[in-house]
Amino acid sequence: MAAKSDGAAAAAGPGPEGAAGGARSGAGGRGEAAAAAAAAAGGPGVTGAGGPGPRYELRDCCWVLCALLVFFSDGATDLWLAASYYLQGQRTYFGLTLLFVLLPSLVVQLLSFRWFVYDYSEPAGAPGPAVSTKDSGAGGPSISTKDSAAAFPTKEGGPQLGPGPAPSSASAYRRRCCRLCVWLLQTLVHLLQLGQVWRYLRAMYLGLQSRWRGERLRRHFYWRMLFESADVSMLRLLETFLRSAPQLVLQLSLLVHRGGQPDLLPALSTSASLVSLAWTLASYQKVLRDSRDDKRPLSYKGAVAQVLWHLFTIAARSLAFALFASVYKLYFGIFIVAHWCVMTFWVIQGETDFCMSKWEEIIYNMVVGIIYIFCWFNVKEGRSRRRMTLYYCIVLLENAALTGFWYSSRNFSTDFHSLILVCVVASSFALGIFFMCVYYCLLHPNGPMLGPQAAGCICPEAPGPCGPPADAVTSPPRSLPRTTGAEREGPSVGGERAGTPTPPVFQVRPGLPPTPVARPLRTEGPVIRIDLPRKKYPAWDAHFIDRRLRKTILALEYSSPATPRLQYRSVGTSQELLEYETTV
Repeated sequence: MAAKSDGAAAAAGPGPEGAAGGARSGAGGRGEAAAAAAAAAGGPGVTGAGGPGPRYELRDCCWVLCALLVFFSDGATDLWLAASYYLQGQRTYFGLTLLFVLLPSLVVQLLSFRWFVYDYSEPAGAPGPAVSTKDSGAGGPSISTKDSAAAFPTKEGGPQLGPGPAPSSASAYRRRCCRLCVWLLQTLVHLLQLGQVWRYLRAMYLGLQSRWRGERLRRHFYWRMLFESADVSMLRLLETFLRSAPQLVLQLSLLVHRGGQPDLLPALSTSASLVSLAWTLASYQKVLRDSRDDKRPLSYKGAVAQVLWHLFTIAARSLAFALFASVYKLYFGIFIVAHWCVMTFWVIQGETDFCMSKWEEIIYNMVVGIIYIFCWFNVKEGRSRRRMTLYYCIVLLENAALTGFWYSSRNFSTDFHSLILVCVVASSFALGIFFMCVYYCLLHPNGPMLGPQAAGCICPEAPGPCGPPADAVTSPPRSLPRTTGAEREGPSVGGERAGTPTPPVFQVRPGLPPTPVARPLRTEGPVIRIDLPRKKYPAWDAHFIDRRLRKTILALEYSSPATPRLQYRSVGTSQELLEYETTV
């Protein structure tokens, strides 16, 4: 799901006056800074370039450990069940169970290794750093890069922005040996189908490093931890709906078809698959919200509510599938294909903006169509109440129809067990809707659904609308020069600014002086300008899914004396201009 952007350029330099974003906590679930306007006004919750940025907490580490436990329990129970089928001589069930384990794992491992190869490969071209430094107008270093993915070595004491001394032969040999060891280790890890485990452990390591290091390296490690968490959440989402979802339906169908007392091992496998699906969906939404500084972070209470919501709705959906498939196998296949086609067309009709290329967007829409077979997944910006209500009405009708067709084939007078299963489907779906209402009414990051909701930005104390104040300066269009501080801050008297003569109607504006006049020190460090419009929630930001852009940003961030801010290309409105100027 990652792609190279077509000619996307990133540049770092001193930020515009008053356009200072705030760094906020992602995985910790707390907003520790506000947006650009609040930073300029000195509002609460704002941190500057040297303020206390985001912090990795111990509960974030516990969340990763729980995710690893869910991953291993799901895989271990499936393999154990496949071995049990093989020992019992049930080769068909053994083949299907093993197929749903190995095939999705191979796909995900190939994608994960492809990401590693791109992240760890040397940039093409000259071996030196692909940056140019010169004096900027504000007196600070201006760093620019285009199509660059080189890393800039630096230490905690200060950055090194120029080409360093040539490495000796011994150091170059050690570096090649280290790179060879890393390549061998990653190859072995992915051959053992443990790519997600490595990424989970690496995310936890980077988070702990961000707690133990100094201020500047702490921000750097936290930034890399967010990138790694985003990668593993996307990989797990793909794997669970290619492996755990069909495995859940298969094992439930076998349990229903056999009847009588259910076996312990298939029950454990279905339970682990169900928990894996619910956990992955909640974890994905949490990491996505934590990565977006224009959205409030998802608390752990909200994440647990999402786990219970998806757990019960997917359980009801999967049980209805299993009941129908145990009797009408051919019609079940036709129903699944038809439902997937309709949902994929619905997603494509919504014009999602997730990937960096058109063909990857189509593949993403097809994967979302698979997710929509089992549960709700928001892919469109804006209020999703109507779309979600329509989806769950369709799911309720489908569950009732599938369960009703199955129940009609049973003996009503003597089969009391069938009635219990119908009640389980209905009660499980009702519990899932109940926890969904609990999440939206009490635990949603924007506030209660029925009460006054907070704005989408992360300015919890701002009484007015979430927009730039009068003195907030954002990036103007490139064809217009910037307004000077005196022109902007002077009071207006009679339609003209005080202290300035009235210019003629038509006047050629003189060019900027070679040495600009010093302005008040209101900057908050360098800004990395990305020549792309910012993707809207619930899509990931471009620097999370574009590997080349990520490498460039990490290189510039590590070589910068202060934590830079990301600034996406503006599209003309003041509200969006504020949202494009962010701090990670």
